[in-house]
Parts: sequence; structure tokens; C-alpha cells
Amino acid sequence: MTRTVLESKSKTVVIGFDEPFCVIGERINPTGRKKLAAELEAGNYTTVELDALGQVACGAMVLDVNAGVVYNSNPNPNETEPPLMVAMLKLVQGLVDVPLCIDSSVPAALEAGLAAAEGRPLLNSVTGEEERLERVLPLVKKFNVPVVAISNDDSGISMDPEVRFAVAKKIVERAADFGIPAHDIVVDPLVMPVGALATAGRQVFELVRRLRELGVNTTCGASNISFGLPNRHGVNAAFLPMAIGAGMTSAIMNPVRSVEMEAIRAANMLMDHDANGFEWIRFSRVLEAVKEGATFAEASAAALAAGGARGGRRRGRV
Repeated sequence: MTRTVLESKSKTVVIGFDEPFCVIGERINPTGRKKLAAELEAGNYTTVELDALGQVACGAMVLDVNAGVVYNSNPNPNETEPPLMVAMLKLVQGLVDVPLCIDSSVPAALEAGLAAAEGRPLLNSVTGEEERLERVLPLVKKFNVPVVAISNDDSGISMDPEVRFAVAKKIVERAADFGIPAHDIVVDPLVMPVGALATAGRQVFELVRRLRELGVNTTCGASNISFGLPNRHGVNAAFLPMAIGAGMTSAIMNPVRSVEMEAIRAANMLMDHDANGFEWIRFSRVLEAVKEGATFAEASAAALAAGGARGGRRRGRV
């Protein structure tokens, strides 16, 4: 079975076909979050701290860290993003013990993050664009880390799933040229908004099934499927178990939403990836606390403090 191993200083998380679905928390990202962007430019990490702790309490097994702030004082991300990435990674690593996902479009920030990260982080991301392949794949090889491969290339994002599969195959083959094994590639087949493209969901499910032929794991930005629609969390909660059933093994998503996390916990049990239903029973107790008046974040944090959550394995047990 394809197994993509991620590590923090003390914990191991495995993404794989026979593993529980890997929830990668998306919230440490200033894109579209003006308040967070302003805080980061001012050197204020309060929201980052809250998001790191809250996401892990709610079930994130990996945390995505994005430092993509366009500074008002200096709009050049090649200068500002690498040191900000390092500062954010060091802060988050000091707060939580889950593996991290280093997320940037700036190669210098990726390299700085890799040098600062403990364990074996996930690198986000490489695309099929030639310049990106030549800049990122050597970093993946140098630091021996897995990488998210996004299925677009120099021609942009294709609406044809056959083209997106071909781009993913190209990335896997180019990675092999650098000595990077397929099991260290986590392909994002690109989820389109179903409100704009009626076949978007079916396309993703079919693509995920085909991508298993390449020996890779898969991920996606789960909330893309519901973009522009009302009741987005309901759509996301329906999409995620269907994607899991098709073979998707992880998603970059917001774990602080109980409806999506409930759907994932149930899917894990139904896929026989939750031994004896332990996690489902634990999660049900969290939902009971929510019914009694606690917020989902509060109930999840209490369960974590009581020792009821299992976000990964201690190192040495893989």
C-alpha cells in the first residue's frame, strides 16, 4: 500500500489507502484574512497561536502553515516571506506536536521553511509548470520530504479531467527522475466549484480512482467544491465521505466545523479505518457536550486535555 510518512519532532502521521483520512488544517493562512495578514505584518501571532491549538483540538492531524502576506511596507514576497515562514513554523512547532505542511508559492520561503522544520513536513506545493518543477523538486530531494503535486501546468488549469490526470502523471515521472518515489507525491487533482461546473464532484471521484494507478496519495482543498453556494458546510460534509469512498486520502480543510468532522469520523468507521469504532465513540461524546451547550472547539479541547484524541503515532511506531 502507498504510505506517505509525515513527522514532527515527536509524532508520526501516515497518509495511506488503509489509514484514517488525514485532516490537514488550513486556517494558518492569511489569504483572504485581512485581520490575520495585518497581525502578521505587525509581528503579532495571537491568531496563529489560537488557530494552531484550536485546529489540533478539533482533530487536525497536520497543520498547513502559509506565510503569504503582502506587506504594505515591502510588497516583495521574496524578501518578506522566508523570515515570516520561519518565525511561524518555529512558533507552531512550539505549541503543537503534529507534523506541518509548508505552504508557499515562493521557493525561497519553501527552502527556509524546510531548513527550520522539525521532523518530516509536507511541502506544498509543486505544479506541472516547468519552472516550478525545476525549482521545487530539487528541494524535495535535498530535504527528503513528501510534496503536494497540483494538477496544473504552463497551460493553466484544465477543465478536462484527462488533462489533469496527464499533468499528475508527468509530475510523478519527473519526480522519479530526481529519485523521488511515487509514495512521496500527494496529488491534488483540483476540485472545481460544483456551483459553476455540475460535473465537478463526479470528475474528482473518477480522477481519484485513476490516480491510485500512479501509486500516489491524494489531497484537495475541500471547501472549493462548495464555493459560491449557500449552506457550504452541508455540501462539504456530503463531498468528503464520497471522496473518501473514491479513495481520497487527505484534505486541506477547516477542522473547526463539526459537520465536516462528523462526516469524516463516520466515513473512517465505515471504511474500517477506525478500530472498534473508538474514534467515532470519542467524537460522539464531543457532540454530546456540544448539545449541552459547549462550542465544538471547547468540547474538542476538553476531550484532548482528557487524553481522548489520537492525532497520530509517537515516533518509532511506524
